[in-house]
Amino acid sequence: MEPEIAGAANHGSGASSEPAPSNRRWTVRRKAAIVEAVRSGRVSLAAICQAYKLSIEEFLAWERDMDRYGVPGLRATRYQIYRQTDTQKTG
Repeated sequence: MEPEIAGAANHGSGASSEPAPSNRRWTVRRKAAIVEAVRSGRVSLAAICQAYKLSIEEFLAWERDMDRYGVPGLRATRYQIYRQTDTQKTG
């Protein structure tokens, strides 16, 4: 059974609303839906990692970026800017 993730696009199988595991493109909205599903306890981290072929480190990075910068922090194009900002703060 696939984990149900609210707020993500429905891809075929009836009432389920999770992002399709075969879809390789990770949008900000899909990442945020995955993080919120795990945080709310609707699905376990292990189930998410298995269903979407994520490493625990990748999920934890999404969670960290969402905590630090909000949903916009999940954008891949912003990663370098945020990383430079963090380096300047600590250096």
